[in-house]
Amino acid sequence: MSEIITCPSGLSGRIRGMKTREERFLADRKLAKSGTQLDPILAACWEETLDLGPYDFTNKPIDWSKVLVGDRFFTLLQIRVASYGAEYAFSVPCENRGCRAKIEWELNLLDLPVVALADESRAALLAGNRFETLLPDAGCRVWFHLLTGNDERRMAQLRKGASERPISTLLHARLDQIEGVEPRDKLKFIEELAMRDVSFLISEFDRVDCGVETEIEIECPECMGSQSVELPFEKGFFLPTKKTGFGRG
Repeated sequence: MSEIITCPSGLSGRIRGMKTREERFLADRKLAKSGTQLDPILAACWEETLDLGPYDFTNKPIDWSKVLVGDRFFTLLQIRVASYGAEYAFSVPCENRGCRAKIEWELNLLDLPVVALADESRAALLAGNRFETLLPDAGCRVWFHLLTGNDERRMAQLRKGASERPISTLLHARLDQIEGVEPRDKLKFIEELAMRDVSFLISEFDRVDCGVETEIEIECPECMGSQSVELPFEKGFFLPTKKTGFGRG
């Protein structure tokens, strides 16, 4: 069974749920290490393109490495729903130090808010995927781009050397040019960047990005405290479990 979806950028097509043969992509360690593990799933489950949106893949299969991260994730989410249903169960520890109970939570993936690609962002994407802003603390201009599948691959490689520095990894992958800074000095500039400028940059990224909002509010059943968490998407997200079953939704 297939269904038609429209991604945040306007890319539209027909998808199907995963088949047993796609399991090999999830188990492929080489693909996992290279950061390309999900590309073959996207290619296999995308059956037909109905509207290319902002992309130029005329008369060619979609190159998912060039598709925006927001569209990629939205499509993967819809593939997961088509495969196992919309209900998704997960567990996280309570962040209250005096509690730390295990919180079991379940939600409908189709209830997650979707942010469409704004007209301004679409125009910039079509003009070369280049955005400009002025850092309030450093006082210099920087240029950045919307993330694509290629960036996800690069970030997977950068994380190997950055380990516990996710912000540095994100900025290194996303910033294309910094006024007055040579390319070889970009990482040094990022590491010296004031957190006020980091917060500003992240808000600028959020302003122009599209995709699925994955920050949700949950409540601990033990201490009744509430906390915001990023929806966890682990390997099991694309594997059947007792709670997901098959075709449930």
